[in-house]
Amino acid sequence: MSGSQEESKTEFQQLTPDMVLNLVEAELDIRCNNLFRPMSSYINRVFEIETLEKERLIVKFYRPNRWTKEAIVDEHQFLYDLAEQELPVIAPKYLKSGESLATKDNLNFCVFPKCGGRSVDEFNDDQWLQLGRLLGRMHQVGETRVASQRLTMGPDHSTVEQLQFLLQARCVPSELKPSLEKATLAIIDDIRPLFGQAENIRIHGDCHFSNVIHRPGESFFLIDFDDMVMGPPVQDIWMLLPGGLEDTFVELDLFLEGYETFRRFDRGSLRLIEPLRAMRFIHYMAWCAHQVEEDGETRAIDGFGSWEYWQKEIDDLIDQRERIADGDIPSGNML
Repeated sequence: MSGSQEESKTEFQQLTPDMVLNLVEAELDIRCNNLFRPMSSYINRVFEIETLEKERLIVKFYRPNRWTKEAIVDEHQFLYDLAEQELPVIAPKYLKSGESLATKDNLNFCVFPKCGGRSVDEFNDDQWLQLGRLLGRMHQVGETRVASQRLTMGPDHSTVEQLQFLLQARCVPSELKPSLEKATLAIIDDIRPLFGQAENIRIHGDCHFSNVIHRPGESFFLIDFDDMVMGPPVQDIWMLLPGGLEDTFVELDLFLEGYETFRRFDRGSLRLIEPLRAMRFIHYMAWCAHQVEEDGETRAIDGFGSWEYWQKEIDDLIDQRERIADGDIPSGNML
């Protein structure tokens, strides 16, 4: 790690209330009171603060060396595009510079208005229709612009990069790396043809139920666009389903009814769900490994990094490859 990278990491870890409040006051030309509340975040450092006028704000400091400034701007641009079309998202505030992203001593940060809400454990029929309409509108906006600095979600793009990182990571036992590489490359080879004609647009990328919040009397809100990518629209759908495709025909049918109010959905892309699930396994392994490799301490789940953990992940990849190879997942009249 270079000197500047080490310095950024130290500054990120040692952010104090005074530092954060002073930076926000300078960038927004406001005054804040003494409210300072750290928020839960595995990747970034996030704080809730309050202005003298009692406006609650969320300040987000991006983990150094994880995203380039240009990639963060792509995220913000997507949020602004969605907000301009009156979609329920939370876009960052413009700073007095006219930009959304500020940099101080190698740290990138932005400020959001606070928007409370809660996640919903189980959606009812009306909510599945509502979610379909919301994602249909989001993808309608997503296809209007290219996020050139963001990853493309595909086996030969994001998954290859994640595998390369894992093979270099110290937290993966060296004796298991050949098995991990073999299992991952086998899946990549198997699913590569399925992605040859896949549509790639700006998508949320991490659209599970915890990133959909409900506010009484309002629409659902989509939050946490950190992992936005260029990828197939079906990625934003399968993670919301409460089970495999064979068990969720009713929910998916309602969702697509709402979705196609605004945008045509390629039902053939449902064949990508199990390959995308396999890619998600690899993505999550790499995501967890990043935390340990960067600070040696953060562990998103108990037992991460043990020999048993990695062997189970390899076994799961082998099982998932067999599921993909079966290719006989029932799809009713969807396909």
